[in-house]
Amino acid sequence: MRHLIDFGDLPREEWDELYARAERIMDAPAQYLDACRGKVMASLFYEPSTRTNFSFQTAMLRLGGTVFGFADPKSSSTAKGESLKDTIKMVAGYADVVVMRTPWEGAAKAASLYSEVPVINAGDGGHMHPTQTTTDLTTITRLRGSVDGLSVGLCGDLKNGRTVHSLIKALAKFKDIRFFLIAPPELAIPDYLRRFMKDNGMPFLEVSGLDPVIPQLDVLYMTRIQRERFIDPLEYERCKGVYILTRSKLARARKNLLVMHPLPRVDEIAVDVDDDPRAVYFEQARYGMYSRMALLADLANQPRIQPGPVEIGHGPVCHNPRCITQTEHYLPPLAKEAGGVRCCAFCDAPLD
Repeated sequence: MRHLIDFGDLPREEWDELYARAERIMDAPAQYLDACRGKVMASLFYEPSTRTNFSFQTAMLRLGGTVFGFADPKSSSTAKGESLKDTIKMVAGYADVVVMRTPWEGAAKAASLYSEVPVINAGDGGHMHPTQTTTDLTTITRLRGSVDGLSVGLCGDLKNGRTVHSLIKALAKFKDIRFFLIAPPELAIPDYLRRFMKDNGMPFLEVSGLDPVIPQLDVLYMTRIQRERFIDPLEYERCKGVYILTRSKLARARKNLLVMHPLPRVDEIAVDVDDDPRAVYFEQARYGMYSRMALLADLANQPRIQPGPVEIGHGPVCHNPRCITQTEHYLPPLAKEAGGVRCCAFCDAPLD
């Protein structure tokens, strides 16, 4: 593993190694106090974050490394019009690993083309969030012993939920997973993920109601309706509050259900659920620190590699208005095949 852009690119064997390292860190953290001694992490957060930003910083500090960066692009030269390419090439000269979150889909992929050091995608718009997925899988494995053979309910904004998109990609690597995709039609999973699940033989049922399926679930992954991803405020008003998990609804759920949430929550999980032993979302946040420690212990210690020459583009690669190619016109016109459909290699949107 050189970069972590999309968990779907991570072989199962590498995930097993990553989890084994995370488990060793959880069980004997003192043995890793110097794992990144002398290493520097650049934290580039163009979008607000609490858990991801803090857990990455804490992870690096607990490994003996140091951190610099910004949590507001207005405090960087981006506000002056600096390109992503120039920012990354400059920052990579100072750091041993770059962690970035942006509102632009495909930005981390773009950054990896120009960086001498590993790039970690900490969320790119509504596209992917692979380190939330390492958090989720660490949580499930630690608490259930295995990920294989589970019935997983994904509930809420499945259209814009990058955590959901990454988790679906990751669960393709495990055996006998059954999916219940719980969302209103306007917030259903994107077509490219539906094709991905069919191509990979992942059985799924799309439903609009949580109550009928909750007794069948081993994991319930709640997500918020994301106001910041909606172009039309009226559409957000129609969708908000459509799913609210309460203590009474959990009465019909399995005793060993895991209720997970990437956080922050708004109103989709009532406060009365917090004291239920099946609610593990705050534990999940802590496991995220350990999974990111395991990741940084590997990537921050990799050698610097000068990237090869990159073709210069002359305009947007795709029509997705949130794609990084809409603003960074020098990016190469990269495409890939997914389920027989030609897609943008940055954001996965169909090109034809």
